[in-house]
Amino acid sequence: MNDGEVLVGLDIGTAHIKVIIGEVLSDSLNVIGVGTAASNGMRKGAITDIDQTVRSIRSAVEQAERMVGMHIENVVVGIDGSHIELQPCHGVVAVQSDNREIGDEDIARVIDGAQVVSIPPEREIIDVIPKQFIVDGLDEISDPRGMIGVRLEMEGTIITCSKTILHNILKCVEGAQLKISDICLQPLAAGTIALSKDEKSLGIALIDIGGGCSTISIFKNDHIEATCVVPLGGDNITKDVSIGLRTSTEEAEEIKVNYGHAYYADASEDETFQVTVIGSDQKETYDQTLAADIIEARLEEIYTLAKREIRKMGYQDLPGGFVLTGGTMKMPGVLELARDVFNTNVRVAMPDYIGVREPQFTAGVGLLQFAHRNAQIQGKDLGTSVVAEAEQQQQQSQPQKIKKQKEQPKSNEKKESKIASLFNRFFE
Repeated sequence: MNDGEVLVGLDIGTAHIKVIIGEVLSDSLNVIGVGTAASNGMRKGAITDIDQTVRSIRSAVEQAERMVGMHIENVVVGIDGSHIELQPCHGVVAVQSDNREIGDEDIARVIDGAQVVSIPPEREIIDVIPKQFIVDGLDEISDPRGMIGVRLEMEGTIITCSKTILHNILKCVEGAQLKISDICLQPLAAGTIALSKDEKSLGIALIDIGGGCSTISIFKNDHIEATCVVPLGGDNITKDVSIGLRTSTEEAEEIKVNYGHAYYADASEDETFQVTVIGSDQKETYDQTLAADIIEARLEEIYTLAKREIRKMGYQDLPGGFVLTGGTMKMPGVLELARDVFNTNVRVAMPDYIGVREPQFTAGVGLLQFAHRNAQIQGKDLGTSVVAEAEQQQQQSQPQKIKKQKEQPKSNEKKESKIASLFNRFFE
C-alpha cells in the first residue's frame, strides 16, 4: 500500500448514515469529504428495509461526492451488533524463501492458517486481527517483515458474524452501486480514534451510544478482548421525551437536540421551549428541567446496563476507566451523569479533525485509520476508493462507444439486406 491513499468509510447507523472520505498518510489523516443522511430502514442496529437503506446510503454518498468533486467506487464498511463473536486463533507456517526472509506471502499464509478453525455454518469470518507474531520463539513482534527466521507463528483474534446480517449489509452496499474494499469491526475502528495506546494497554471500556443501540467493548493489553451490545440508545431517549411531553417523535428529537440536558441538577429553569401537543393545535411551554428529568432517567438506565454487562464479561476493575462516544454524547450533562453512575474516571471522545469534531463520527473516521493499518499488517490492497468525475464520465461513455460501434455493422447489415431484397424483387 502506498502512503497518501484516499479511503472512504461507510458507517451504517440506526439514526444516521455517515460517509467519510479521508487521505490516509503513514501517521496522519486528512478528512476531505463528509456526507450524512437520515437512516431509514434501520432499527436497533439491524437492517429492516433494504430499499430504504440503499436510498439513505446513496444520499450520504452523493453528498460526500459533491463536497470533493469525485466519484466514490470502493468503501470500507463497519459492522457491529450482538451477532459479533470473538475467538482466539493460532497459525504456524515455515518460511518459504531461500534466504529465510519473511515477506508478505508468509504473513498471508500464517493468517490463512489461523483461520482453519471450526465455525458453525450460519457464521462467517470477516477478519483476523493479529495480536502478535512469533519468529523462531521470539514473541511480541508486531510486524515480522524483513526478519530472518525458519518458523513463523501468529496469535490473534478471529471475528465472526451472522451470515444473514452480513448478506443484508452487502446487498445494501452493492445496491447503492458501491464495492466493498474491506469490512471492519466498528468497536476496533472507534478504539483507534477514541483510545490512547496506554489506555488500551492498562484496560479500558469503550461505550459507543448510538441511536438504536449501545456497544460496549473491553480493551486490554493493547487489544480488544470482548464486545457486547445493549439494545438501548438515543432513539429510546427521544421516544421517552415524546411520551412524556405528548408530542411527535420529530419534535421530541428537536427538543432533545436543542434543549436536552442529561444531568437534572445542572438543568436550567430559565431555558424554556414550546411543544405542540399531539391531537390538538395548542402549544405547551416547558422548561429544561422537565426534559432533563426524562432524559436523565433513560440515560442512567443505559449506563447501568453497560456497567452490568461489563461485570458479566468478567471485568470488575478497569484501571483506564470508561470512555464514552457516539451521537448521544453531544448532549450536555452526559459526562457528569456518567461520573455519578460509574464512580471512576470517565471522558467523552471525539475525532479531532475539521468537519467531524463530533462524537457521532468517531467510528466512521476510525474505519479509515484502522483499515489502513490493518491492511499494512496483513499486506492487503484496498484498491482505488475514488476517481475524478471526468475519469468516471469517460469510463461511462466508453461502453456506450463500444456499444454504438457494435450496433453500427448490424444497421449496415440491415440496410444491405433490404437493398438485396429489393434487387431480388426487381429481377423476379
